[in-house]
Amino acid sequence: MSTVGTHAWTRVETAAAPGATAALRAELVKFWTVRSTPWSLTAMFLLGTGLTTLVCALSAEALARGDVGEPVGAFVTWGLMFAQVTAVVLGALVVTSEYGTGMIRATLAATPRRGAVLAAKAAVLASTLFVAGTLTALAGYLGGNWFLDREGIGLALTDDGVLRSMVGSGLYLAGLGLFAAGVGLLVRHTAAALAIVLGLVFVVGNLVMVLPGAWGEWATRLMPGNAGSAVATPESFNPLLLDPWVGFAVFAAEVAVVLAVAAAVFTRRDA
Repeated sequence: MSTVGTHAWTRVETAAAPGATAALRAELVKFWTVRSTPWSLTAMFLLGTGLTTLVCALSAEALARGDVGEPVGAFVTWGLMFAQVTAVVLGALVVTSEYGTGMIRATLAATPRRGAVLAAKAAVLASTLFVAGTLTALAGYLGGNWFLDREGIGLALTDDGVLRSMVGSGLYLAGLGLFAAGVGLLVRHTAAALAIVLGLVFVVGNLVMVLPGAWGEWATRLMPGNAGSAVATPESFNPLLLDPWVGFAVFAAEVAVVLAVAAAVFTRRDA
């Protein structure tokens, strides 16, 4: 007599790793629930709008008389020169704050796909800074241009380069935030990331002008802050800068390289 054994097959189902949508939702929640986000964006708006309005108010009469050897268009986004600091701070904190608190381990445990985590962080940061930067530039233009209009030298949005500079301000600040996030991902320390990026933008970007001849000119043009900021103003104070969209293309390539290196390191290094 033979017996037939029956085998019970147990199907084990494993939960799929969270995808891009879940990662994006998680990053949105984290981004908007930390205090640094509203504080940074508020500081950006106040600096960008307030300083542009103030400088235009103080310079309008001299500009109208021709006493200032600079184009009027260089003043209508003047405040972005300092507002960009907040974009760097916010970009660095998006990454380094998680390393500082150890939250990055929980993030990667919930979403093991590191590429999805990085893409979600970049999307949330860039979209926020683009909108905030554009609105800040527009508000500063409206405030500053009121004083310029009183002297008969105001600029319309349809004038050459004005509308482009509003959108360009958002693009530049978004790119600068991503640049800072990439550096932050490499060094994993807030102070170090801020020192590197702000040093490149404000210190090295100006020091290279002392290099002799064509070396100095091209080094000045290609520094990230100089290349990217040309798109954020109708007319630049610095005649050495590249054409706005050419400069922004160079800047975007530099940001892409930093992010690519940061992504490669992020996927291979322990949290």
